[in-house]
Amino acid sequence: MVFKNVIHSGLLVFLSIAIAHSQVKTSAFKSAQLKYAKVKDAYDAKWPALKDDMKTKGINAENYDIYLRAFKYEKKMEVWLKNSSETSYTLFRTYDICASSGDLGPKRKEGDGQVPEGFYTIDLFNPTSNYYLSMRVSYPNSSDLILKQGKNAGGAIMVHGNCVTIGCMPMTDDKIKELYVLCLEAKNRNRVVKIDIFPIKLNASNLKLLEANYPKEKINFWNSLKPAYDYFEKNHATRKVFTDAKGAYFFKE
Repeated sequence: MVFKNVIHSGLLVFLSIAIAHSQVKTSAFKSAQLKYAKVKDAYDAKWPALKDDMKTKGINAENYDIYLRAFKYEKKMEVWLKNSSETSYTLFRTYDICASSGDLGPKRKEGDGQVPEGFYTIDLFNPTSNYYLSMRVSYPNSSDLILKQGKNAGGAIMVHGNCVTIGCMPMTDDKIKELYVLCLEAKNRNRVVKIDIFPIKLNASNLKLLEANYPKEKINFWNSLKPAYDYFEKNHATRKVFTDAKGAYFFKE
């Protein structure tokens, strides 16, 4: 019994140390970001009102998940939030994307001017961007690497301010402040910041429009995105995304 108690106490000490280390590491990320004037200004200007708006929607500002959906044709970025203990997201904000690059369809090579389409995360926060503040999309993903054309799939796809770009998703400086803070707060608590990029809202009427104007290859690709789009439209929840050996997406709940 004494031996078991020693083991139990040891486990508690180990878990406490691990949790404390995680909190210090997490806090250090936000603290490091706040050393930059533009990030501090974004927090001072936006975070109090954002927290108030989250409260009215029943979202705990200290413990939430964030999911972004971008639509190239509509030039919109949807921001969905949920409490981390829940499965269903609530629409919180919709931001205008100032400009779109290239045509509808996925990005397949470096320099093609395309905004990618598919399933990604926000994997880097740049507080010293020339485009005010910027966040990097995790392009290329595993599917993009398989389906790329040529040696290099390209990269450095950003969501940023300054309202100008080629191959990225720009918005105004005012709105990137809000989005940057919302994403940074989630990332600061080790939450994955998902961003899914679609050519257009993939409802039945829009698919008919695409089928009438685009080649079969693109239609097949967009149909591979549709199960995730449909699932979220029905459940306001995301699905786990996988890639097969040929670069095709498949999904699990």
